[in-house]
Amino acid sequence: MTSGTHDCIVVGGGILGAGILQGCAARGWRTLGLEERGIARATSSHSSKLIHGGLRYLETSQFSLVPESLRERRILMRIAPDLVKLVPFHIPVYRDSRRGPWTLRAGLSLYSLLGGLHAENRFQRLPRRGWESLDGVTTLNLRAVFRYLDGQTDDAALTRAVIASAVELGAEFLCPAEFLRAEERDGLHHVSIRNGDREEHASAPVLVLATGPWLNEARARCTPVLPEVPIDLVQGSHIEVAGTLERGIYYVEALDDRRPMFVMPWRGRTLVGTTERLRSTAEECAPSPEEIDYLARAFAHYFPGRNPEVLDAWAGLRVLERAGGGANRRSREAIVDQVERNGTALVTISGGKLTGYRALAEERIQGFERFLPRVPLQARTDSLTLGVPVEAPVIESPTGS
Repeated sequence: MTSGTHDCIVVGGGILGAGILQGCAARGWRTLGLEERGIARATSSHSSKLIHGGLRYLETSQFSLVPESLRERRILMRIAPDLVKLVPFHIPVYRDSRRGPWTLRAGLSLYSLLGGLHAENRFQRLPRRGWESLDGVTTLNLRAVFRYLDGQTDDAALTRAVIASAVELGAEFLCPAEFLRAEERDGLHHVSIRNGDREEHASAPVLVLATGPWLNEARARCTPVLPEVPIDLVQGSHIEVAGTLERGIYYVEALDDRRPMFVMPWRGRTLVGTTERLRSTAEECAPSPEEIDYLARAFAHYFPGRNPEVLDAWAGLRVLERAGGGANRRSREAIVDQVERNGTALVTISGGKLTGYRALAEERIQGFERFLPRVPLQARTDSLTLGVPVEAPVIESPTGS
C-alpha cells in the first residue's frame, strides 16, 4: 500500500463495505478498502441467499420498503444476470398455519400492487392437481399453495463481484489488513493499519466503518472515542441436507414458534433456515444443537419423503437495533451514524439487507460530497455490469413448472 492521503477509507469487506467502496470509486474519489478476515467472511456469506422484493415488510407495515426492494432487485437482475435470478417461491398453507389463504391472497395482492403490477411481481394460486409435483412437500391438511417470484443469489460471490468492480474503477483494496485505530486531527482521519508484519498509515477526510457485528469494537478504536451504539446481535443458523429441489423455494413456518423459514435448492443440496438466537459477542458464531434440531424437524415435517441427513450447518449474525420483543418483528433497516468534525466525516454503518446494499451505499455517499473534491463521475452503479468472480457458480433458475 502507498501511504498517503485518500478521499475515503472504507473498513469492512462485507456487502455494505463493498457497495460503498464501489460507489466512491465510481464517483472518481481516491478510495481505500480494508478487510481483516476475508471478503464476505462473516454475515455476507452466511445469509439466506435471497435478493427479495420485501414481502415480509408488509407484516411490519414497512410499506415503502417494498417498492424500493423491488426496484433494487430489478437493477441487480440487470447488472448481475449470472448472479441474481428470479426463482419460483411456494407458500403452502395448512390448517394450522398462522396465515390463512385469504390473508395470504390479500398480502400478495398488495405486494403486486406496490410493485406496479409488473409480471414478475404477480402471484398465482396453484390448482390442487399440481400439488403432487412440488418436490414432495406434504399435502396432509394442506389448504392452498401460492406461487410468486423472488430473487436468489450467491451472497459471497456478489460481494466479491462488487469489490472487483471497485478495484477496476481504481479503488485500492487490502486483505488481510487490520484496522488498528483512527485519530481525527488537522481535517483528516489518520488510520493505522496492520498489513502483514508492518504497521502502515493512511488518511482521508471520510472514514467509513462497515464492520458488521464488530461495529462497536471499531468505534472504540477511534479518537475522539465514539460511544457504543445500542445493537443486538441475532444469530441465524442454516442447515444443508442431502438432495436438492427442482421446483424452487418453499416459504414455510417453523413448528415450534411459527416463524417464517425457507427451504431452497443450494449447490446440489437443500438449504433450510433460519433461526433467531441473541448473542452477546460476535465471536464463535456456530449453530447450536437445538438450532440444528429446530431446522431439521421442520424439514422432515414438510418433506417427509426426502432424505433428512444433515450434511452441514453454519451460522451468521444479523445486526439489529436494540429493542424488546422478538427479532422477527423488528426493522431490518441499516443502523447508521455519521459524526462530522473539522471538515471530516466518520460514518459507521451496519445491518440492513443484502437486497438494498447498492441503494444504501448511494444514499450515504451523497452525504460525502461536501467533504470531498468535485471530480468527474466515472460510472453509475445502477448500470455497471458485475461479472461472476473466479470459482463462483452461476445461479440457475429452477423450472417452477
